[in-house]
Amino acid sequence: MALTLDTAQKMIAAARAKGSEMGFNPLTVAVLDAGGHLVALAREDNSSTLRPDIAIGKAKGAISMGIGSRALGARAEQQAYFVQSINALSNGSLVPVPGGVLVKEDGKIIGAVGVTGDNSDNDEIAAIAGIEAVGLVADGG
Repeated sequence: MALTLDTAQKMIAAARAKGSEMGFNPLTVAVLDAGGHLVALAREDNSSTLRPDIAIGKAKGAISMGIGSRALGARAEQQAYFVQSINALSNGSLVPVPGGVLVKEDGKIIGAVGVTGDNSDNDEIAAIAGIEAVGLVADGG
């Protein structure tokens, strides 16, 4: 299944709803397809201006490495030079902290959701809620 705009917008709405329900700071949510291309993005009111780049970077890191950004962050702690090299190869666009979650269907990666705005653990909670709301499988690493 390809990740459609309609599905991406539903994921964004569910992630934002989870953030609102839990009292998170304003969130920015990005949805990328399996090729790492932006499908949809929403930046809540009062979310800072760099947040879209951070959300995309979390999702892009997950897609690019095939692991959730939580796992990418753990790898960065163990292999800092390797992850920095990967980040350099991607023009500094990877953000290796929780909040970038792979979207899977039938075991295949079909995209990723990146969320930023609150602490990274809460960002990941919102991303997972968005993915699961549309019946897909979330893999944060």
